[in-house]
Amino acid sequence: MNSVNLLGRLVKDLELRYSQAGVAYMSFGLAVKRKYVKEGQPNVDFINCKIFGKQAEFMQKYMAKGTQIAVVGCIQTGSYEKDGKKTYTTDIIVEEVYFAESKKAEDSY
Repeated sequence: MNSVNLLGRLVKDLELRYSQAGVAYMSFGLAVKRKYVKEGQPNVDFINCKIFGKQAEFMQKYMAKGTQIAVVGCIQTGSYEKDGKKTYTTDIIVEEVYFAESKKAEDSY
């Protein structure tokens, strides 16, 4: 079973794109706090995510840098070669996205 649930904040403003077939998509980073941290270790992981279709358009319209969201999806690995060097990638393919805080909570920052 390949299933991922994450809660975090968007690390930058979103940029919606469209494929040649007209499908909306975007890639975004999600800052997710670690539950347990060893001294001197980072307490946040930056997770690469991808989302498609109407949900991507929804995110573009209603979410921005710093918004706390919850995502449900799956892990997708891949690789590509550039300048003779192979690079491996790991992304979360988002299937569901949810607001994780109220507007009132956002205003208190």
